[in-house]
Amino acid sequence: MVQRLNGHPSTRVAATAVALLTSVSLAFGQTKIVAPENKYSVQDDVKAGREAAQEVTQQLPMLRDDGVDSYVERVGQRLAGAIPSEFQHPQFRYTFDVVNVSDLNAFALPGGPMYINRGMLQAAKNEGEVAGVLAHEISHVALRHGTAQAGKATPYQVGSVLGQIAGAILGGVAGQAISLGSQIIPGTIFLKYGREYERQADILGAQIMARAGYDPRDMASMFQTLQAKGGASGPEWLSSHPNPGNRHDAITKETALLQVSNPVRNTQEFTQVRSRLARMAPAPTTEQAMRNGGNRRTSRDTGYPSGQVGQVEPPSGRYETFDGGNLFRIAVPSNWRELQGDNSVTFAPEGGYGDIQGQNVFTHGLQVGMEGSNARDLRTATRQLMEKLSQNNPSLRQNGGFSVVQFAGRQGLATALTNMSVTRQPEGIALYTTRLDDGSLFFVVGVAPANEFRAYQQIFNRSVQSLELNDGYKNSRF
Repeated sequence: MVQRLNGHPSTRVAATAVALLTSVSLAFGQTKIVAPENKYSVQDDVKAGREAAQEVTQQLPMLRDDGVDSYVERVGQRLAGAIPSEFQHPQFRYTFDVVNVSDLNAFALPGGPMYINRGMLQAAKNEGEVAGVLAHEISHVALRHGTAQAGKATPYQVGSVLGQIAGAILGGVAGQAISLGSQIIPGTIFLKYGREYERQADILGAQIMARAGYDPRDMASMFQTLQAKGGASGPEWLSSHPNPGNRHDAITKETALLQVSNPVRNTQEFTQVRSRLARMAPAPTTEQAMRNGGNRRTSRDTGYPSGQVGQVEPPSGRYETFDGGNLFRIAVPSNWRELQGDNSVTFAPEGGYGDIQGQNVFTHGLQVGMEGSNARDLRTATRQLMEKLSQNNPSLRQNGGFSVVQFAGRQGLATALTNMSVTRQPEGIALYTTRLDDGSLFFVVGVAPANEFRAYQQIFNRSVQSLELNDGYKNSRF
C-alpha cells in the first residue's frame, strides 16, 4: 500500500475518436449561427471545465457502468465529430459521463466534459432523443456559452469563474456555494443560459444532429417529453435551459433545411441500455444523493477522499485516455478514478485508495508523476526516487536489478519492488522511469497486492506502452 507523494481528487478525463458515418445533405438556407463575443481564451474554457468537473465527480454519484458509459460515449463522440469546422476547438476534449440520479437533467462544462443523468436516459423514447439532448449540450460548449456568459455577468477573474460554474451545478441543486480562496460564490446563474443562447444551441444542435445522421425532430420531441414529465414547474433541465419561444416549431423549421435520409432513431444498443438501467436499483434524486454525501466526501485536511479501502473492482477491459496538462497522455482502465496532485496523478479503482492511520494510500493502481533531478544519469535519478518513496514506506525493497525498456519513444528503466502495507499485507510494485529533455525524472509506479500483482502487471505494462510525452511542456504542475 504505497503512500502517495501528493494527491487531491479530480476527475477522470477521456478522449475517444469515433469515425463519423452520416447520411445527410445540408440544404441551402440553413440558419447561420455566430458564436458570442468572449473575453476568455479557449484555454480558459479548458481550465474552467477541468476544475468544475473535479467538483462534479467529487459531489455527484457517477454511474460507472461499462455498458451504459460506452453507449453514451459512442453517441456523444459521433455528435462531437459532426461539429461544424468553424466551431471546432482542438484543445477541447468531449467526454460523456452518466450521473446516477433520477432527475431529468444534463449539463456540459466549458472545454467538453458532459454529464447526462440516468433519469434523462430512462425518459428518452429512442436514441435520437438521447442524441438531441447531447447535441444541444455540445452546442453550448462549441459556442463557448459558459465563459461568454460568465464574462458578461461578472468582473471576477477566470479562477473565480471556475467556482461559479461548479456552483451552478452543485449549489443550484443542493443549496450550496463553492468556496474559492476567500470568496464564497453562489453560482446558480452561470449554467442558466439566456433565451438567445438557448436558441443558438437548439439550432446548432439540430445541424449537428443532421450531420451525424440523426433526425433533429427527435430533439424537439425530447423537449416535449421533458415538459410533459416535469409537471407544472418543469424538470431541472428546463429551469436552466429556458424555452427561447416556439422551440418545437423552430427546430422543426430548421429540420426542413437539413435533409436527412434514413436517420438513426432507435437502435438495439439503446434498447439494451434501457433494459440494463431498468434492472438496476432505483436511482436517488440529486437532492437525496447530495444529502447522503454525493459521490464521496473529501477530507478538508488532506484533500484526499476519506473513503475506506475495501473491496476492489476488477480492472475494466475498456481503457480511457487521460491528458495530463499537455505533458503526457496515458490510457488506464475506465473504472479507475483519477486523484490529482501537484506533480503527480494517481489512477485507482473504488476501494483501492483512502485514508488509513492518517496516511494517504492506494493499494491498486498507477501513479504517474515527475520529479526535479540533478542526477548525472537515469539510474542514479531512479535510485533517488526510490529513496524518497522509502521515507513513507520503510519496508520498500528493490527486487532484482534494472531492466532497460522502451516507452514513449525513448529509453527508460523498469524495476520491481516489494513493500509491506500499513495493514501488514505484502504488495508488489512496478517502477518505470525515464528522463525529460530538461533533466526531470518522469515516473510511473504500479501497485497491487502480491497475490494479484502478476495480473495487474499486464495492465501496468499496457498503460506504460500507451504513454505519450511532450517535453516542450515547461510547467511542472499537471
